[in-house]
Amino acid sequence: MSEKITTAVDDAETPSVDTVTRAASATTYPVVATVNVRSGPGLSYPVVLQISGGSRVSIVCQKRGTTITGPLGTTNIWDKIGSGRYVSDAYVQTGSDGFVSPQCA
Repeated sequence: MSEKITTAVDDAETPSVDTVTRAASATTYPVVATVNVRSGPGLSYPVVLQISGGSRVSIVCQKRGTTITGPLGTTNIWDKIGSGRYVSDAYVQTGSDGFVSPQCA
């Protein structure tokens, strides 16, 4: 693993005021346990970083991928939290067993 973070953010160079405003009002969800963040929606994708339990993430979109069993159950839904950054929904407390954001293209 290349790095460990406590808050997930996208790697934007200089965000516009509009981007900052939208990010500040975006819904965030708690991560319930330390989880690997992967470059795609499945275990075959490399780990790009790790998020600590207790952190919060914004979900850009969601996509079906590898089925994972985690602290919140078993699911094949993966949450895209940034460019090339996916985390299993089994670690993110969204309050739903289904999609809470648009499906990724």
